[in-house]
Amino acid sequence: MIGTSEPSKVSLLKRAKAALDEMTAEEDAAITAAARTDPDAQPNLVAKRGRPRSEHAKVAILLRLDPDIVESFKKSGSGWQTRMNAALRKAADLD
Repeated sequence: MIGTSEPSKVSLLKRAKAALDEMTAEEDAAITAAARTDPDAQPNLVAKRGRPRSEHAKVAILLRLDPDIVESFKKSGSGWQTRMNAALRKAADLD
């Protein structure tokens, strides 16, 4: 966007987001299929790597704990957050 002013960039971005929100699953599938068959397509359509998303994803929160509690779990080594989660589940009678 060489020579494009900041307000027109914002307007263009809003229009692009609106168009994306209006796109149906069928339109998205058709565009993706066409891009996969295009020999000039960029390699960003490769399947995502890594662990699949969990059905029961963890929730990120801000939690303030006493330093000695955190140190006690960290002292036991790698996986201390998982052990802390297990201790909280036990305390909440969820196991």
